Amino acid sequence: MATIPSHALRHLTLTRPWLRKIRCTTSLAFSSKGVCKVADSGFVLLCDNALPGERFIGRVSRKKGSYAEVTKLKTLSPHRDLVDAPCEYASYCGGCKTQNLSYEAQLRAKEQQVRELVIHVGKLSDKNSDFECIMKPIVPCDVQFHYRNKMEFSFGSQKWLPKELLHEKLDGNDNYALGLHAPGYFDKILNVDKCLLQSEPANKILATVQDNWKDPELGLSPYNVHSHTGFLKHLVLRTGRNMKTDLPELMVNFVTSSYKPEMLKPLVEKISAIPEVVSIMNNVNTSVGNTSVGEEEYTLYGKSTITESLRGLTFQISANSFFQTNTHQAEVLYKLIEDCAGLRGDASEIVLDLFCGTGTIGLTLAKKAKHVYGYEVIAQAVADAHRNAKLNGISNTTFVQGDLNKIDENFGKHFPKPDIVISDPNRPGMHMKLIKFLLKLKAPKIVYVSCNPATCARDIDYLCHGVMEQNIKGCYKLKSIQPVDMFPHTPHIECVCLLELC
Repeated sequence: MATIPSHALRHLTLTRPWLRKIRCTTSLAFSSKGVCKVADSGFVLLCDNALPGERFIGRVSRKKGSYAEVTKLKTLSPHRDLVDAPCEYASYCGGCKTQNLSYEAQLRAKEQQVRELVIHVGKLSDKNSDFECIMKPIVPCDVQFHYRNKMEFSFGSQKWLPKELLHEKLDGNDNYALGLHAPGYFDKILNVDKCLLQSEPANKILATVQDNWKDPELGLSPYNVHSHTGFLKHLVLRTGRNMKTDLPELMVNFVTSSYKPEMLKPLVEKISAIPEVVSIMNNVNTSVGNTSVGEEEYTLYGKSTITESLRGLTFQISANSFFQTNTHQAEVLYKLIEDCAGLRGDASEIVLDLFCGTGTIGLTLAKKAKHVYGYEVIAQAVADAHRNAKLNGISNTTFVQGDLNKIDENFGKHFPKPDIVISDPNRPGMHMKLIKFLLKLKAPKIVYVSCNPATCARDIDYLCHGVMEQNIKGCYKLKSIQPVDMFPHTPHIECVCLLELC
């Protein structure tokens, strides 16, 4: 991204010149901000809600070193792939920022973003004859709505309203809200009655809670993040599948500031009447923090887990378990991982599964491996991995709790040298300590699964080209990078990368 000279930024923020004609180019940044240029210059700007091909008038709202952020004021000509967003909240909630962009255009923008990062950060030249063989076209998602199996809604004492409704005066519980955080606000909630990304039964539950929770006779109050008072913090809805009937089964999790089951009883009675509901949980989070994970957990109705199937295996999902949020596309993703791993199937190969979570990837590979060794920092996830292995009758796996950002020289001494490494880090990517370990380990094959194309490209560069400032040489060659659209209408992209030892 080009650096914007300081004199240019000063010029852009003068009294009138900050109103400039701006053109959005063909790309979107990772946050779904449009990558834009001022019409009479080459300066790069980022603008929320600006889409490829759009021309608009905007103003510089923030300067950040090598780029500036712009607020869109008026559209002069719309983007070429404009569609009507089916969700009434799409303009406000920030979750589905590209719903008004055709799905084909979303895929093009995501694929282009990965290509540019691989070239500019991963240092893979697009002039190489094998570039197009390495850079695979993005895999689309066949199901573009109702694909999320988990949604987290927040209760709040300050309802967020769009500008056109700000004149409305809200008193008492009229200002209460249940929904999603308004973009840029930690304390204001956009009230929603449904979400087109979650299942229809989940929307039925959300509507039932919305219709009842503010009834004065129940005496329920939302948690106030400023005064740290109030009872209801979050409503978490999870959708699984009954393995016998193949019908959906749902878990409802109320996150509260204290344990008062009698206060939730009227809501529990209403919700449990919905046929798909098989579990109602209560996580109690007594801290001033507003996370959805409690120190204590209680079952208010039904079971404490739901089930889901993935790659022929059955997984039990508890209230706080990690599980791939899009089950349908996870089938596609895990098949790609399995294909990249290329296990021979003769039970002779060792797999090292880094950032293994609840063991889903390692367990799907175990049937072809000699042994799978998984490492994960979260203790509950490791416990879930052991439970899921037992549930599926898999005995050739070992899951260990450990922080892969804090490994020392003893790491790697407790398992044999792997034939294949699976690495599935969170958004920050792999720590330099782990990069060094992998370059020293020299496993024949690494399958890198990433939810952040930027850190993915950086880590690929380190593994292939080394770290010059630390005098570390790379020893891998990138064989393929496969973008996967896991979450349509959002900025998120998953990538499956295959690296082989040189």
